[in-house]
Amino acid sequence: MAAQPDKPFGDKAIFACDPARSRGRLYPEETSAVRDAFQRDRDRIIHAGAFRRLKHKTQVFVSSEGDYYRTRLTHSLEVAQISRTVCRYLGLNEDLGEALALAHDFGHPPFGHAGEDALSACMAPYGGFDHNLHSLRLLTDLEQRYADFDGLNLTWETLEGIAKHNGPLGAQGFEDRLDPLLRAYLARHDLEIHTYASAEAQVAALCDDIAYNNHDIDDGLRAGLFTLDDLSNVPLVGEVLAEVRNDHPTLEPDRTRFELVRHLIDAMVRDLVDETISRLESSGAKSDQDIRHLPRAVAAFSEGMRAHEVAIKAFLHRNMYRHERVMEMAETAKRVVEGLFTRYMAEPDCLPEEWQAKVAGGNSDEAARTIADFIAGMTDRFALKEHDRLYGEVDTTA
Repeated sequence: MAAQPDKPFGDKAIFACDPARSRGRLYPEETSAVRDAFQRDRDRIIHAGAFRRLKHKTQVFVSSEGDYYRTRLTHSLEVAQISRTVCRYLGLNEDLGEALALAHDFGHPPFGHAGEDALSACMAPYGGFDHNLHSLRLLTDLEQRYADFDGLNLTWETLEGIAKHNGPLGAQGFEDRLDPLLRAYLARHDLEIHTYASAEAQVAALCDDIAYNNHDIDDGLRAGLFTLDDLSNVPLVGEVLAEVRNDHPTLEPDRTRFELVRHLIDAMVRDLVDETISRLESSGAKSDQDIRHLPRAVAAFSEGMRAHEVAIKAFLHRNMYRHERVMEMAETAKRVVEGLFTRYMAEPDCLPEEWQAKVAGGNSDEAARTIADFIAGMTDRFALKEHDRLYGEVDTTA
């Protein structure tokens, strides 16, 4: 396995986000005597209703497939663990890195990527749907827990990291393509969507990749969609598997799987740390603000690891995401989401009363956005139950 990288930074890196120098919240609040600003953000995220709903939202397998497969909640916890580790090692603010990891999937609809694809298709005539931007909507508007404001009133740095989970949001003028509600929010609270996010946000986004690549290998093996031998020719994965088998030639398959995944995570984390250190040292950055205005991301995989990651994703796409069992679930997700959206648009009185009130009086674009908000907030089982109420029972095996 790779050698331990040298740590060139002290306990606190000069480019880490400092909660004492946060740009603050849209609605000013008194500071806490026991928690700094980013710790409060993390805690608010954990207590949010959207966080609890992740427990019953599909990652790849719906809950009826078994209790051991990842959900959006367990995935987010794994991302948070890796993000904390990397941020701590690099001297970044691990509370901010953890908060971003815990909230990054808030905006996912039920049924994983299949559910998002279906909802995006439904919303195509009404401004589209993007789960990252919907995460921002949840955190700034739809979570309504406080007497003085809508949303969680998180710090600028946390909201920036959520908005830029996949990097800067395009060239100037991109905001014109945002839905009007988000555009109105950004007019009040400028998140500088055209620049890079903080180093913590960049780390959290790559830890998302590390987590889902590896737990999808784990879940795919557990589900029998492919075998350990099938992985032998996948770059990096095959090499690590050969090392594990050489070190433990009589190890049973389940433990071999666990060893494979943990060594893969370690290899990816080490590569991320090494490449990020190299980029930070050559960047000339002296502050978190410098990081945002660099011409490229500072948190990154090496060129070799990026190639390995592409190969891993290609293998998972062929052997897992396009597997017959997964595609059957995707077809069910499509029927459910499309059916719900169509019925609610045609008959808004099928919505709960509080949502009917939100739709009333609006134009079709506003009604569609409200209906998308409602559907995106559903868990898998609630969506199935609601579709059953409106149409009759869904055959989840067809």
